[in-house]
Amino acid sequence: MKATLIFLSFFTSYTLFSQNEEWKEASKESSEYHETRLRFTTPPYGLSKVKELIKTIKYSEGDETSDGGMKLDDNKYQKLSFREKFTYNMIHAESYSQNCDAMPPVQEEQKKIFAYPPDPFDEYDWSARQTDFFEANKDSVISLMTESIKRTGKVGLNFKQVIWVLKSKKIIPVLLEAYKKNKTKKDLDILTIFMLLMKENNYEPFLKSASYKKLYDAMADYQAYLNYNKANEDLIIQRVMEFYNAGN
Repeated sequence: MKATLIFLSFFTSYTLFSQNEEWKEASKESSEYHETRLRFTTPPYGLSKVKELIKTIKYSEGDETSDGGMKLDDNKYQKLSFREKFTYNMIHAESYSQNCDAMPPVQEEQKKIFAYPPDPFDEYDWSARQTDFFEANKDSVISLMTESIKRTGKVGLNFKQVIWVLKSKKIIPVLLEAYKKNKTKKDLDILTIFMLLMKENNYEPFLKSASYKKLYDAMADYQAYLNYNKANEDLIIQRVMEFYNAGN
């Protein structure tokens, strides 16, 4: 998920900030919203067992054949049931992925629809076998996430990332229902995921839009955003539903 272009844009924006501005703390409302953006959805399937297994994992250095990280022994991993693997992969990323220095607090975060969601695992990312699991079991993974979202009305950051990885068009109505449930504190990253689904599926009307150019053009910053207002909200929802209905 950490594409080179995204990394370079992230690094560039941090460098420019360091040279030209001072660190400024975000408002209480902005900070609280930031914390909600980082929340996970924790699957219940074999959760106690999975957590105990994760405690036994030791960091290993990478080599020519594998990345360094916190990887469960393959024999133990293969013995997990499908649902236990779902839980494990959703709450634990195996591959170490070094990041740049911390970015400064975002000001008025609750008023912005970002180009990308936050990084869910900080200095870690899913390993090849974990993304392979999601992709090889796409329908079942989407089904389990759908059950959870419908039950709780919440879409954790880890769920959002998997939906992005899988480019899942099928789950759009479920996400929209969850988005509309909370009328006071909107989860604007759901709108972000809508735009990423249109982008990743090469939906031409979106690729030609001003929104796409601002957020995903080659020169766009990693933290590019649209202002949150009713006009932008309505436009994103209208476009993503037209995308969803195209060919359905």
